[in-house]
Amino acid sequence: MIKLRFLSSNEFKIGEATEILKGVGIDVVPVKFKITELQTNDIDLLAKDKALKAFRQVGRPLFVEHTGLFLKYLNGLPGGLTQLFWDTLEADRFSELFGRSSDPSVKAETVISYCDGKQIYFFRGHIEGTISPSPRGKRDFQWDCVFIPNGFNETFAELGVKKNEISMRRKALDEFAKFLREKPR
Repeated sequence: MIKLRFLSSNEFKIGEATEILKGVGIDVVPVKFKITELQTNDIDLLAKDKALKAFRQVGRPLFVEHTGLFLKYLNGLPGGLTQLFWDTLEADRFSELFGRSSDPSVKAETVISYCDGKQIYFFRGHIEGTISPSPRGKRDFQWDCVFIPNGFNETFAELGVKKNEISMRRKALDEFAKFLREKPR
């Protein structure tokens, strides 16, 4: 089993990564400290910056992730600024503004950045959906209570663990796991 460090202070992200990667022989070792994130809409730049800062602190191979929502109604915003939007608006206001807009379409995208000490690699996954007109399900994992993936009638929060089968994080982690299995040692 491969042991791999994952920098995140978010218990939900750690739980999802642990659950998804254990099935492919990767043991996630949580590294929990906060990194001051760039405030930019560019999630690739954000993920790279986080990986470099984390590697400087830990000095060992590790991965980080950043997930953003890209609202069609706002021409792709908030993207890399999703956390700032979410913390400011919270569930009810977010749904009111975007779930009831003329176009509630949204793309959720995860970028994983893996730093092995020599190079930084990127892996991504995305899923299309809509913002619910009102929050539904548990509100403990940020915008899961407002994101309805295309082809479903439930929010991520209402889907529970089924989310891990279809999510943008799952897709990015699958790409990452494939890379780790195929990477020469």
